[in-house]
Amino acid sequence: MSGVTPKHKVVSQREWLIARKKLLEKEKRFTRRRDALAAERRALPWVRVEKNYVFDTPGGTKNLGEIFDGRSQLLVYHLMFAPDWDAACLGCSYVSDHFDGGLAHLANRDVTLVAVSRAPLAKLMLFKQRMGWRFKWYSSFGTGFNRDFGVAFSQEEMTAGRMYYNYKMQGFPMEEGQGLSAFYQDTCGTVYQTYATYGRGVEAFINAYNLLDLAPKGRDEQGQKPIPMAWVRHHDQYESDYFAGIPASAAAVSSGSPPGAAAAALAKSSAHDCRTRHS
Repeated sequence: MSGVTPKHKVVSQREWLIARKKLLEKEKRFTRRRDALAAERRALPWVRVEKNYVFDTPGGTKNLGEIFDGRSQLLVYHLMFAPDWDAACLGCSYVSDHFDGGLAHLANRDVTLVAVSRAPLAKLMLFKQRMGWRFKWYSSFGTGFNRDFGVAFSQEEMTAGRMYYNYKMQGFPMEEGQGLSAFYQDTCGTVYQTYATYGRGVEAFINAYNLLDLAPKGRDEQGQKPIPMAWVRHHDQYESDYFAGIPASAAAVSSGSPPGAAAAALAKSSAHDCRTRHS
């Protein structure tokens, strides 16, 4: 860490307070606009889901309606993990690191949050153990679920360099895309898609970014090459250890990651770099 103070305007406490209150008015306007946008999102029309999608879960096969777990609302994070990959994508893992803390709160607001990926369930469970995640993660292996919801692309599309993603035709460098789909199930068991977001739309789930935006240097990604998110790693692969100095057992409980040798062994799997999806 450098001991040199970065070049930045320094003022008196009185001048700082004036500037802070001026910015606060902008922040309040932004909050009100965000609330209004959320209301428009909820007012979107719904689409009835006609297909009977089936997923592999640790408790056996379940259809789309069953993974609501008795609640009326379902959020599905499309976590990029292709069948032939050995690890989930770095960017999607960064997003997924933020889910566990909210699960109980969401469940008590009638919302179930799960992740779905195309890789076989055994691969998902192994990587889930490595990451120490607790959210429910299901496999759509062999189904059309990911493609139907705009996050999987054919070999022909890859060859042509043209596929439909994030509501437009565009080039895309990978066979997988990330996003989130929202669903509602009525009392008769009918399921509707209510919303979907892709690309930087999932950035709202990354609270680390929200906190970095409050820090003096912000996200500090200007010098990152070849993309702003080039610094992101699977959380067991960073050099700086937040839990350094904490006994291993306590650190494992705090971080949710497997301790010691178990973490090292699980971390040997290769990573697919899909961080460009958030740029």
